[in-house]
Amino acid sequence: MEIPVAFQVGSLIVLVLILAADLLLVLKRPHIPSTKESGLWVVFYVTLALLFAVALWVIGDTNHALEFVSGWLTEYSLSIDNLFVFVLIMSQFAVPRKYQQEVLMVGIIIALILRAAFIMVGAVLIEQLSWIFYIFGAFLVYTALKQVFEKEEHGGDAKAESFIVRTLRRFVPIHDQYDGSKIRTVVNGKKMLTPMLIVFISIGVTDLIFAIDSIPAIFGITQVPFLVFAANLFALMGLRQLYFLLGDLLEKLRYLKFGVAFILAFIGVKLVFHAMHVNELPFVNGGQPIEWAPEISNWVSLGVIVASIVVSTVASIAVNSVETKRSAPEN
Repeated sequence: MEIPVAFQVGSLIVLVLILAADLLLVLKRPHIPSTKESGLWVVFYVTLALLFAVALWVIGDTNHALEFVSGWLTEYSLSIDNLFVFVLIMSQFAVPRKYQQEVLMVGIIIALILRAAFIMVGAVLIEQLSWIFYIFGAFLVYTALKQVFEKEEHGGDAKAESFIVRTLRRFVPIHDQYDGSKIRTVVNGKKMLTPMLIVFISIGVTDLIFAIDSIPAIFGITQVPFLVFAANLFALMGLRQLYFLLGDLLEKLRYLKFGVAFILAFIGVKLVFHAMHVNELPFVNGGQPIEWAPEISNWVSLGVIVASIVVSTVASIAVNSVETKRSAPEN
């Protein structure tokens, strides 16, 4: 069953307006949100996503609702992983906590633009080249293995950002001090850029890297461009508040990367199975579909995604709790 065009256009307009209102709120009243404020916003956006899933179930069908929820949870878990790099960038450039909300909103907007572009390209490739699923699947499995076995979680990203920062400083005068959230400032009568520009560029590079990882993952769950974009949009909405809500807890979610890696590997295998079902490569099975390849249902996909997130989170909390008790001084 097709999703009505009116519903697609209307829901996207409403969601973009909500995101724009959130941005204006940050620009007009920069502040450090309290835990309660951040928690309420996160609950609001999660509830909004679940209501959207219910609307899809009523207007479309169960499959569309399941695809959206699975895609949203996958992108949400990947977005939380993205927060680790945001924390690193904020610390590296000593961004005043009062202005970190603006930095995060800029990062979210950049991520939306990049992902929209990747989604359009991905949709065209999938429509024209069915064998692209083999490449997407292999890439996700490679990404999962890399995430599990790499020694430093984000060492490559940091090196890329450092190279860009060094190159930028070589050609552009950049002051060492922040001037609020401004990108440009005046020092001794001379116009200079502030470190905020470097922060925005670093965030943009990070978003680009994560967009390359996340788009093949979501296409492994649904090939409906509207659902792909909606899942990404809902995953990014509330990410700013989640950053302040989790705070130092992010570093304690030590096993989350393994849960995310398992999700990526699972979706990668699912993509390869799907590629086998729609196979057109002449050197594979004579260019004919491979019927014996197993089909993974939407319910199974949702169960694996939820279980991976829950197990990795609970394991992190449990291990941290044991270590805290062991390190506590005995009475």
